[in-house]
Amino acid sequence: MRLLLVEDDLPLAESLLALLTQAGYAVDCVHDGASAEALAAAEQFDLVILDLNLPQMDGLAVLRAMRNRSNLAAVMILTARGAAEDRVRGLDLGADDYMAKPFDVREFEARVRSLLRRQAGLRSSTVTMGALTLDLTSRQFTIHDQPLDLPPRERALLELLVVRAGKVVTKEAIVQSLTTLDDILSDNAIEQYVSRLRRRIAPIGLGLRTVRGIGYLLEKAAEGG
Repeated sequence: MRLLLVEDDLPLAESLLALLTQAGYAVDCVHDGASAEALAAAEQFDLVILDLNLPQMDGLAVLRAMRNRSNLAAVMILTARGAAEDRVRGLDLGADDYMAKPFDVREFEARVRSLLRRQAGLRSSTVTMGALTLDLTSRQFTIHDQPLDLPPRERALLELLVVRAGKVVTKEAIVQSLTTLDDILSDNAIEQYVSRLRRRIAPIGLGLRTVRGIGYLLEKAAEGG
């Protein structure tokens, strides 16, 4: 899943970027409101983590611009402005969560996971498809309760496919979800990841069907191979 981190405190931004990247998310990071507003308008994100006291453009103005464009990305406000009126204003403008600094890192991670589950339309912390289970807390897969070890990119792709099981996931959506502005993910690379995942899940009766010219569909193999 792809995140946008907007934070002008550079040490904190670097710390959160490392934390989120290590958790397996694709994260773009900017340090001012104008850059955040432009990036949110041009790219698709699952979650925006937004400071309020930003140079060039206030965080609430960024949020207002996003919602005025009907941008449906989840937004977590992460700020030192913890007064009740600031919380009310942020939530009324369309923020999904509001967290005041300083904060507990474990709570921050839990809130990120909760917002991403909600964004994906999931209520449970686990998603099961046949013998395959995804734990959204640890972001790990098991098959028949045994760990499934995957390289980070393949794990991220399988997570996207499982969360959207039964729906066609376009190549554009894969690129948007798995990469940042600094990454390149070619069609050939996507096809290689898909081929490897097919071999992994075929023995448990799951299939990855290619929808020509569009993308891929994760389904029970009996439903169409």
